[in-house]
Amino acid sequence: MTLGDVRMAADTDAESEVFEITDFTTASEWERFVSKVEEVLRDWKLTGNSADRRPPLKGEYTSGTWEERTQEIFFADFEFLITHYLLKQESVTEEGENEPKEDALPLVMQDLLCMNNDFPPRAHCLVRWYGIREFVVISPGTKCEAIISESKCSILLSSISISLANSGCQVPIFVQIQQKWRRMYVGECQGPGVRTDFEMVQVRKVPSQYSHLSGLLDIFKSKIGSTLFPVPPVNIDIRFTYILQDWQQYSWPQQPPDFDSLLGGEVGGIEFGKLPFGACEEPISELHLSTTWSRLTEGIVVDNDVYSDLDPLQAPHWSVRVRAAENPQCLLGDLLTEFFRLCSTKEPVDEVYGRGLAEEEGKDNSDITSALSKLTEPAAAVPITKLSVSSMVHTARKHIRRHRRTDESPLSNEVLNSVLLYLFPDAAVEKSSDSIKKEVVNEQEKNTDSNLYIQMKSAPTDSLTHRLALCICLVNCNYGGLRAVAHLWQELVLELRYRWENNYNVYGLSAGPPDLRCCILHQKLQMLNCCIERKKTRDEASKEGGKGKEHSSLRVPNSTAASNSAREMSQGKSWDSWSDSEEEFFECLSDQGETDSSQSEGRKDCSKSKAEGRRHAFNNMTLLNSTEPLYVPVTQEPAPMTEDLLEEQSEVLAKLGSSAEGSVLRARMQSACLLSDMESFKAANPGCVLEDFVRWYSPRDYVEEVVVDEKGNKVLKGELSARMKIPGNMWVEAWDTARVTPARRQRRLFDDTKEAEKVLHYLAMQKPADLAHHLLPCMLHAAILKLKEEETTENISSVRKSIQQATSQASKLLQSPNDDYKKLEELINQLIAMEMVITRARSLKAKFGVTEDEKNEDSNELQKFVSSLLEEPEVLVMGAGQGPAGSVIHRLFINAQRAALLAPVDDELVFDKRPSGAVSKVPDFPPPAGRELLLRTCVPRPAPYSKALPQRLFCVLMKDEFRLAGAFSSDISFF
Repeated sequence: MTLGDVRMAADTDAESEVFEITDFTTASEWERFVSKVEEVLRDWKLTGNSADRRPPLKGEYTSGTWEERTQEIFFADFEFLITHYLLKQESVTEEGENEPKEDALPLVMQDLLCMNNDFPPRAHCLVRWYGIREFVVISPGTKCEAIISESKCSILLSSISISLANSGCQVPIFVQIQQKWRRMYVGECQGPGVRTDFEMVQVRKVPSQYSHLSGLLDIFKSKIGSTLFPVPPVNIDIRFTYILQDWQQYSWPQQPPDFDSLLGGEVGGIEFGKLPFGACEEPISELHLSTTWSRLTEGIVVDNDVYSDLDPLQAPHWSVRVRAAENPQCLLGDLLTEFFRLCSTKEPVDEVYGRGLAEEEGKDNSDITSALSKLTEPAAAVPITKLSVSSMVHTARKHIRRHRRTDESPLSNEVLNSVLLYLFPDAAVEKSSDSIKKEVVNEQEKNTDSNLYIQMKSAPTDSLTHRLALCICLVNCNYGGLRAVAHLWQELVLELRYRWENNYNVYGLSAGPPDLRCCILHQKLQMLNCCIERKKTRDEASKEGGKGKEHSSLRVPNSTAASNSAREMSQGKSWDSWSDSEEEFFECLSDQGETDSSQSEGRKDCSKSKAEGRRHAFNNMTLLNSTEPLYVPVTQEPAPMTEDLLEEQSEVLAKLGSSAEGSVLRARMQSACLLSDMESFKAANPGCVLEDFVRWYSPRDYVEEVVVDEKGNKVLKGELSARMKIPGNMWVEAWDTARVTPARRQRRLFDDTKEAEKVLHYLAMQKPADLAHHLLPCMLHAAILKLKEEETTENISSVRKSIQQATSQASKLLQSPNDDYKKLEELINQLIAMEMVITRARSLKAKFGVTEDEKNEDSNELQKFVSSLLEEPEVLVMGAGQGPAGSVIHRLFINAQRAALLAPVDDELVFDKRPSGAVSKVPDFPPPAGRELLLRTCVPRPAPYSKALPQRLFCVLMKDEFRLAGAFSSDISFF
């Protein structure tokens, strides 16, 4: 064997020996877990003593703010959640004063003996059981199984003990074990030379020997080792809770409305305009009465298996909380929910309307507009006489009902007529259109909350759109659902077409152009009303023959015009007699030849024309080229436009691009109104020039200055502005193109016939889901107004604030171009929650006998008590069982006991009139549903010479649960 072979063999042996060596310094999974817990405690800055904070105030655990932060940690592949809970408080340490001493007890040990927050409502269970304001909980992850094994529990307890010792943290750490529903926690807290162990017991059945105070005191004393040293008197707090569930003697005052009565009463069915409100069932499920004996000392009170001094009527403290019923059926909430569902339906039109509604519809598969055109009659078929509108409405509708079988109609004739008469009350009475219009305006001014409907982009409260939203909502929820909504909408479109063809204004719409602040459906209805107004004016002018007068509105400088919906149209031919392709209209003068000649002279020089279409002289101005006064012409009004039409126009103009041809075409499209005004100006001012028009139309574009002439005189000289002198200026080109044509003979800027047909087509094509989507702002508007009305009678501050928040949220959601259905659903749930609160308030007022008519000291106290029950988790009863509220509560329990035990009437004794010595066979209160006992003392443990430390035991005794939560402190300085 060579030397090299020996070396290779030695290297091989060395490598094999090194490979087999085990490194015992490698951290185990358990050590990594402990290290991770310590790291989290340091990151959260929980090391050291935090005893510089002031003691908690009375009730601060309930009214204060609790902070919570969570982080994930792992033990091998097992996920844990470590959560830190802290009551937010300000530190009281200033400039080194009141700084905690090195050997001061941890904050948690001080909290164990504090009596300011015993039995806090709506608090974490550990806060209620131990009275602590800061703690850490380690619990299994959401997808991990519970820790049931005893060995695993021991490992976790060892882990937190080591972590507390290594990090110096004095905040208690709890570990959740067993199944989560058991709420089992064990934990530990360490301080300088002291330690507190948190232990817990939970079983299903209460042991008989520990079902009273005496037995629980025995457990407490044995745990703290009372046999080794004398125990000072134990401080005791006791709380018994009684539950009242039987409300038979105090029925829920809200009665569901009788929907059949909506058709009764006055013609027009005003009930359709009222939203139902309230719950159909009792909104309060339980009333919890807690009787408390505080700061008792052992030996003062007796409570054992034979006798008890704990009479609820003698308890010094009473507190009450109510438990609301889960999701009670609410009338307004049901309407809103069903209406919101309607917005999400996807059924096509033919499926919604159903087959066979009309024989002709079954043969023709075209859209609904073709059916509507066949089912309506021309305007000439019904003469405009002084008949009532209701007869005409009936005549218009009977055409579509000729082919419909009664059993196929989703809405009965009685319901349908009632709804339509509510929507169009002018059809029920014989009134002139002027008086009806005045009533509509006055009613809107009286009832409209302008700021609210503008914010929510809905419609005025007494408008047709608002009424329609209410009717659609009621019909959808109570009269047939989707098909009934489609049926009603079809009838409404027929009614609107009838009114258009017969020149009857649509009831419930203000005059003027569409209000862009309202919803698009309201704008469409206003556009239809504008078309009807224009058509009425034109038809009236045609009847007058040659005696008509111009009624065009005045266009004033700076594009400001006095609005006037009536326009003078032709005196001879009616617009209905012209073909749809005809775009120009003329006023036939008395001399037809003169009219023909004026038409043939379209581009004749202005100086040779005869003045036409004058209104009045303009500010004593004269024409620049003559001494004739400058007259304001009669001009056409700009065409009213709805929001969607404006968007379409903007898109068309944007698509023209930035090319020269596109710019020219865009300028021509935008100058249609300008060209019309120029033609009217030329007709009213023969011999005028562009400068004259600019002086009237845009004074800022005509610059005047004082100059000195040849003779030295100061004269005023004017000229066009710089932008008007740009080559190819649109105004110059339009002026050269403009003819001498008065407004009455110009091409119409607004074709009311075409626009009305477009609106009717748009309405007829709306599906029920689209209709509900358009009316959703109006429905939310109506719901908020209803809540405001109901809240005013109850005066609930929390609901008032919630309404303001909901209104602000609705304004943001409804003004947005894209609806967020998830947020809208959340908004509706908020409105439903407010309805429930108001309903609970009425229920409690009825049970406690609170009335607005009776005003005295007791009534005011009951009013405050009921209001507090709605806004606070638990309310203290002033005077306990002897106060006004306590007397009512006592009476409620007595009546419930009599009803539950079926006591005879002779055995019923009124509690406040019971003679001395009289005893009722029926107890006033049922057995307590829950008993909580809190035992506290301060003793030295584990030896008599140890430091005296706080000891605490919280006991819960219920029908199906027995729980003991103990915190036992020990002095570990010499152990």
